[in-house]
Amino acid sequence: MPVNKPLSDSCLNQTFRDARTRNGWLDEDVPETLIRATYDLLKLGPTSANQCPARFLWLRSKEAKERLKPHLIEPNQDKTVDAPWTVIVAWDWNFHEKIPQLFPHNPEAKEWFEDEDARFDNGFRNSSLQGAYLIIAARMMGLDCGPMSGFDKDAVNKEFFANDPEMKDWRVNFICNLGYGDDTKLFERSPRFSFEEAGKIL
Repeated sequence: MPVNKPLSDSCLNQTFRDARTRNGWLDEDVPETLIRATYDLLKLGPTSANQCPARFLWLRSKEAKERLKPHLIEPNQDKTVDAPWTVIVAWDWNFHEKIPQLFPHNPEAKEWFEDEDARFDNGFRNSSLQGAYLIIAARMMGLDCGPMSGFDKDAVNKEFFANDPEMKDWRVNFICNLGYGDDTKLFERSPRFSFEEAGKIL
């Protein structure tokens, strides 16, 4: 007999049904403790061979966000500077070096990702998963999210990663603003596919 049961409607509403992509923010602080708690949730989401390739650069200061601003398309600039937090969701090109630590029952799995094509496919795919876990975890912690893909990836990599000895192998995947959303700046919800339009049962 199943042990797990569907979560309450209030939880589902907060995480999915009522949650929206945010374009503006209330002037309310988000403490670092809440950001850390969000990470402690998202890190538990599954990745292939527990590779955990995602890396997160958390931008809190206005100075850090001003560094990012010129590399965003114009509609994404002001809402990023105004957000309490902005996360550059990246992935480590050399994530496989950590496999012995993260997958200790089979440390040889590191070799699965030495091929560059396999490394790219796995690093990008699994960091995308972890970025999605970030959004879900943040919403579950009461935060609103504004994920974005409108930016110059080469410029972001150069600005934040290329010249930093600890982050030189990181590569941006996408960017996400976090905070408490301003309802007056919401757009109408866009349509979604029905079950039948989006898939088939075989």
